[in-house]
Amino acid sequence: MSRRRTAEPYLWLLFSGGGVVAALLLPVLVLLFGVLMPLGVLDWPSTTHLTALLDPLPVRLALVAVIVLCLFHAAHRIRHTSEELLGVARFDLFIALLCYGGAIAGGTLAVLLLF
Repeated sequence: MSRRRTAEPYLWLLFSGGGVVAALLLPVLVLLFGVLMPLGVLDWPSTTHLTALLDPLPVRLALVAVIVLCLFHAAHRIRHTSEELLGVARFDLFIALLCYGGAIAGGTLAVLLLF
């Protein structure tokens, strides 16, 4: 008996990695850019400062990894939530292509913008 291999374990790996990244980094970014800077507690960074921050290659690679992981986390969550809550499991292939295709397109856009 041969078993058919699926990409599901890899998608769950990307989902969990994205969840960890989102849980660790996004609250800090929301606090900085959504609360402290608009209230004037911290100064907004200048364009030259942000450009200098994104100049090293490892920083850009790390940012791409964070963006891609967060996008795949969201895609996986949207796919399974929509199938369960909306009862549209019969459209699994279409929903999966739409969700993961959007994550791949967003990751590609991030690479194009950062490099």
